Amino acid sequence: MTDADRTFLNRINKYAEEALKDIDPQNTHVSEQLEKLRPVMEELSKEMGLPIEDVFIKYMDLASEQGVEAENKYREDLGPDFDFKI
Repeated sequence: MTDADRTFLNRINKYAEEALKDIDPQNTHVSEQLEKLRPVMEELSKEMGLPIEDVFIKYMDLASEQGVEAENKYREDLGPDFDFKI
């Protein structure tokens, strides 16, 4: 992930912390959660000259990548004795 990608993702995540703070993700449809993120995604869309759909796809891809990085770091921190396969 590039520095620009991290900045992009961090910007949406920071916005999400405030916009989604009162939402229970287990009981709220993803579409409703995404609607709350629309303002920041529209800003990024205009700034980057991309359709909002492309901003959404980029966000989802980077969020997935960040999740994999976090999982790998977690496993690395635990060490080989705690490595397990699902």
